[in-house]
Amino acid sequence: MKGLVLAGGKGTRLRPLTNTRAKQLLPVAGRPILHHILDDLRIAGISETIMIISPQTGGLIREACGMSWQGMEITYVEQTHPKGLAHAVSTARTALGSDDFLMFLGDNVLKGGVSRYREAFEREKPEAMVLLSKVDHPEQFGVAAFKGERLSGLVEKPKIPPSNLALVGIYFFRPSVHEVIAHLEPSGRGEFEITDALQGLMDRGKEVGHMRVDGWWKDTGQPEDIVEANRLLLEGLEDFRGGEIRGGRTNGILHLGEGALLEDSVVDGPVFVGAGAVVRGCSLGPGTAIGQGCRLQTVEITGSIVMDHCVLAALTHPLVDSLIGEGCSVQGSMDSSMRLVLGDRSCLGVPD
Repeated sequence: MKGLVLAGGKGTRLRPLTNTRAKQLLPVAGRPILHHILDDLRIAGISETIMIISPQTGGLIREACGMSWQGMEITYVEQTHPKGLAHAVSTARTALGSDDFLMFLGDNVLKGGVSRYREAFEREKPEAMVLLSKVDHPEQFGVAAFKGERLSGLVEKPKIPPSNLALVGIYFFRPSVHEVIAHLEPSGRGEFEITDALQGLMDRGKEVGHMRVDGWWKDTGQPEDIVEANRLLLEGLEDFRGGEIRGGRTNGILHLGEGALLEDSVVDGPVFVGAGAVVRGCSLGPGTAIGQGCRLQTVEITGSIVMDHCVLAALTHPLVDSLIGEGCSVQGSMDSSMRLVLGDRSCLGVPD
């Protein structure tokens, strides 16, 4: 079985952060989303992964992931004009060959990885298998329809959803899906839909299995989703004290990177502090990730991501649920707590 990771797309809902990076490289729990996905595939026993990239951000993704990932080979395939998930599969057709494959959308995060789902797919031997999760707004997703307990249909972003069970961005396929995709017509959205390919398998009498995900799943398409995924992943963090702690107190799980300094600060974990960061006189609340080389002085922050090499200083009120891009500067007094989304190298000076 091969892996297929879809890492194209423009990430327009995550601008300005995606003006300077691929959305799949946004950090959660101190690491790019793609790195978490590659770990999941490797742990599931995948030895070769095809990565679909775009002309705009493909170079950044190649640089971040390389040609192999802890022994797992990575092959890059460029998708010049994205026309839907099924089109991405057809773009990778040659690289996939006649192998079964696990398709993983590159902006998804799943608790517990995919090993047990791969095992179920290989044990039960359906022609394809989808993962499902209950959601509050199914009209925003591909949605499953059932007859009793049997999966009977799949609909992409329906106006009237047949259920509240959405397709998680992880799919298992036999190579027979390629023949179905070759005969697809564009949907009303002008895209070649993976839901239509799955429906085509069912229409041909092929079994499409399904499993509900254990725990949580996040589609990190918007800033609040990135922040939430960060919080959820930090809950599984292992305690690590590679830096120096001077005074203050720590409670709960803390990852303190090599060469980092935590001085006269209060930490209520889970909290991630990257290598070489300096944090003085601060309060770091649960779900906070501070990037490498950051400098924080007299800041209260919780449930937020601060990317590498930022400077935050002398903030009189808390930062909450914020997403702050690389190399930003935020300084000065505030009238109340703030929720910020700042693109890379932004400067926000709040006057006294």
